[in-house]
Amino acid sequence: MELYDLIRKNEKLIFTDSGTGISKSIAEMHQSLEIENLRSVVFIYNDNQLPAIETLLNFYQSRYTIALLGMGLLEDFKENLEQKYTPYYIYDPTRTAIEGYSAVKASDTIILFKRNVNLIYPIHAKTKLLLSTSGTTGSPKFVRLSDANLVQNAKSIMEYMPIKTDDVVPLNVPINFVYGLSIFTTNCIKANKIVCTDKDAFQKEFWADFKKYGYSTLGGVPYFYEMLYSIGFFKKDHPSLRYLTHTGGMLNQKLIEAIAEFSEKFDKQFFAQYGQTEACGRMAYLPPKDLLRKGTSIGLPVKNGKFEIDNETDELIYIGPNVFGGYANIRADLQFFEQQEKLHTGDKARKDDEGYYYIVGRIKRIVKLFGVRLNLDETELLLKDALGGQTFICLGINDKHLAVMYTDQNLNKELILKVLKAKLNLHASSLKVIFIEDVPLTPNGKVNYPLLKESLEVSYA
Repeated sequence: MELYDLIRKNEKLIFTDSGTGISKSIAEMHQSLEIENLRSVVFIYNDNQLPAIETLLNFYQSRYTIALLGMGLLEDFKENLEQKYTPYYIYDPTRTAIEGYSAVKASDTIILFKRNVNLIYPIHAKTKLLLSTSGTTGSPKFVRLSDANLVQNAKSIMEYMPIKTDDVVPLNVPINFVYGLSIFTTNCIKANKIVCTDKDAFQKEFWADFKKYGYSTLGGVPYFYEMLYSIGFFKKDHPSLRYLTHTGGMLNQKLIEAIAEFSEKFDKQFFAQYGQTEACGRMAYLPPKDLLRKGTSIGLPVKNGKFEIDNETDELIYIGPNVFGGYANIRADLQFFEQQEKLHTGDKARKDDEGYYYIVGRIKRIVKLFGVRLNLDETELLLKDALGGQTFICLGINDKHLAVMYTDQNLNKELILKVLKAKLNLHASSLKVIFIEDVPLTPNGKVNYPLLKESLEVSYA
């Protein structure tokens, strides 16, 4: 496998577990597990800690197709997926027994579950990795990715990302999500140390590790950067930090200005990016020099990729060698790998006269209130810009109301209503402004819109 070969060539690469302090070199990880090398499927339930990473690297160099999932999935969801795909091996330290499987010692530190009766079924040679389209619901729908997809994605990122051979990189984004996986693959190819961690930036232990190891980079979605802004992260220097990466949605103007000022003052770089699982993670990036000038833009296509915008729907369409090989909904789908020529992103976009692209909303994030079409993403950004960069979450409720949730109890509810009425010309009867103490997040740190929407529609039925 070319990706694994590229990683193994980085002979100085070290993996350190932030919890135990144990470190292993890439050479020590090579074929470190005793496994039967079959053409089958392995399920790896990931927590970003060293044993999970070691398991992933061992199976990546084998003949197996890997389904990479979050360790925190509910057990019922895990069992449902395992019944549908019948993996030969399962890595899941959260369980002591799995029906139909026996625990086997793959190494001194890693226990795997091996299927008692192997079910043989065809798997396409190109299908190397399966990533879930839904990280929390246990949906059996997977994105099929090839080794070539992953290599092309990594190489395109490394064309613009300033990774150095002495970098120390935390896995603060779960690698079972494509953004975290891209951080992992690119830095494994070139960086010096990968810090395997299940801690996130909301825990003080994460910041203790930040100082202890001297992290060179951090990555996150918009809510992550809103949190950094709220704790004053951008007001002082962090000497080890050289660059920041971002994906998962637009940043508000006040936050963009704060990051730009931080970058200029302390000589950092900030890379806003755009991607989806179906493209292995990256389709576009905004050069750091353009952050203030083109702040809400996703930037330019990555190397070897290009965009089209549908004339009728304004949907952004991506074309590139990192586009996936179709979806798998059942085990029988694994025998196919249908290389997609184009990826329909589901995002509405525009291009400016300099060739920079802008996402103007999701095709499905549109509501209609009293005959007026309303883009929920634009509404969130409008509120953030008008009211000082605070966190706002907008949802439609039963096609009757616009719900606006906010997290700063010092904000005046009447002021929010005033902005909405003035900017959007909406009647007060169509608005629900709600204070929430905590924002529910998906495992990859994004706002859990489906959970909030379900709760609201029950409350306002």
